[in-house]
Amino acid sequence: MAHTYTNLLTHIIFSTKQRQQFINDDIKPRLHSYIGGIVRELDGIAYNVGGIADHVHILVSLKPVLAMSDAVRTIKTNSSRWLKQQNATLSIFEWQSGYGAFSVSQSNMKSVVKYIAAQEEHHRTRTFQEEYLMFLKRHGIDYDERYVFD
Repeated sequence: MAHTYTNLLTHIIFSTKQRQQFINDDIKPRLHSYIGGIVRELDGIAYNVGGIADHVHILVSLKPVLAMSDAVRTIKTNSSRWLKQQNATLSIFEWQSGYGAFSVSQSNMKSVVKYIAAQEEHHRTRTFQEEYLMFLKRHGIDYDERYVFD
């Protein structure tokens, strides 16, 4: 086979450190656009970026030569640096150390895009912690709840 063909869709989720509510309505759309730009610089596609004041969801397609850990580190490092430059109140901003990355099938892509777009609605009744644990359970990931949100 002469070429490599992939369709690697991943739903990435990460939170602000200690779920601090740094991402206000003013900065949120600019942050989401900035994250989309970082993904493009990684030669990937960000199909949707969303979230609320304490976390971000990203549906991406990345090249197979890029490790997910490297991609997330680049996204978090660059977006954190950018946020800190936006105003003095964000100078102490940090993302949590970990992240979740969940595979998405092409047939489920539209529903994940809609899910990410509806974050405000979802979080009227569910906390980030509840949502994140739901993802871990749904994807069959073993975890110890004592260490999930460090």
